[in-house]
Amino acid sequence: MKDRKTITRTTSVKNEFGMHARPASRIAQIAGSAQFNIWLHANTTRIDATSTLDILTLCAAKGTDIVVEIENQKDMDVLDRIIDFFEAGFGELQR
Repeated sequence: MKDRKTITRTTSVKNEFGMHARPASRIAQIAGSAQFNIWLHANTTRIDATSTLDILTLCAAKGTDIVVEIENQKDMDVLDRIIDFFEAGFGELQR
């Protein structure tokens, strides 16, 4: 088996409500457009980013650091979209 060169970026949960069903579903939808596997890491847990249920098991509250990992550079646009969604507070930041 070849060693894979993964690419990671770190972000955090910024909205007051933390990770809940709506943003988890949207992240899974974005990740589902990738050509290769995409993973999310929180603390010591690594999950499949295409699974809404797996994302919810992270129990990511506001301030939780999240690492987004892609397995191939061809999915950089997907990585960027997931990071942007986190950075926008899932569209739930108070003004």
